Amino acid sequence: MPVIRSSDAVTHEIHGARFVSYATPRTGSKELCAWRGEIPAGTKAPAHTVNREEIFHLLVGELVLTLDGRAERITAGDTVIVNPGATLAVENPTDHTALSWVTTSIGLEAELADGTRITPPWAN
Repeated sequence: MPVIRSSDAVTHEIHGARFVSYATPRTGSKELCAWRGEIPAGTKAPAHTVNREEIFHLLVGELVLTLDGRAERITAGDTVIVNPGATLAVENPTDHTALSWVTTSIGLEAELADGTRITPPWAN
């Protein structure tokens, strides 16, 4: 039984946010990836289009998620389903760090507006 202790999680930082990776192929997952996102106050991540479904659950705080051009303020306890091909932007307009939990399938890639492709190490 793979148990990933918080002390064993791998941390990555990009676009001002921190991603703490728990479930990946490296830790024994066969199909899914899961990580905790830490989105500091004032962070505005660039819009990106994903190739896999993501389930985005907000644990703590408030965020503005823009999904395919539609902005929605979400609060702790809310879940957003991001379908493959959707364009997502995340903003924390508050003065507190927000914490999220994201689950997706292995192989997630994101494409920025300028065509740059990102293969997040915490999702592969």
